[in-house]
Amino acid sequence: MTVGVIDVGLGNVTAVKRMVQKVGGQPMSIANSFELSTVKKFILPGVGNFNEGMKRLKLAGLEDPIRVAAKKQDIYILGICLGMQLLCRSSEEAQVSGLGIVDADVVKIVSNKSEKVKVPHMGWNTVKIPRQSALFENIVEERRFYFVHSYKVIPDNEEIIIAYTTYGKDFCSSFQQGNIFGVQFHPEKSHRYGMNLIKNFVSI
Repeated sequence: MTVGVIDVGLGNVTAVKRMVQKVGGQPMSIANSFELSTVKKFILPGVGNFNEGMKRLKLAGLEDPIRVAAKKQDIYILGICLGMQLLCRSSEEAQVSGLGIVDADVVKIVSNKSEKVKVPHMGWNTVKIPRQSALFENIVEERRFYFVHSYKVIPDNEEIIIAYTTYGKDFCSSFQQGNIFGVQFHPEKSHRYGMNLIKNFVSI
């Protein structure tokens, strides 16, 4: 199965492609709309600023093609970290709108000394699975993933949340809206836990 990886300088594309390859997928860098049109499954990785992320997608001519692809039920999309946030409508970090594919907004994590919450949320943390999803299928051992983020996703409909993580309070660490998936953590930095998740995405 060929899996596209959006490559416009938003994340560690090499690490994501390497993990796709390790689990039996065929990774392919996607840098324009034509390349995007050739795949049925792709990953939108992301590290950094929301404004810059949307700017790079627009400059590459990928903003609208990603929106179009998301409407096709036989195309599967996985957003990672900033990539997850870019799938949403808006972010408190940004002056521009997101892709608006998922009915959700992105807000800043609030530092709280009493709850020992520092910003950014950085390091290993566990996830809780409130409902079944193909993305977490057969991941039955302790689910530990690596996080680095200062903002979190707030979906309109809590029913799309397929994983929670506690950092002071519970927040959405993964969602699924039909054929669209998002994870706030970095599976490509999460060793065997992340490898199992990427394997599930490749196998969908």
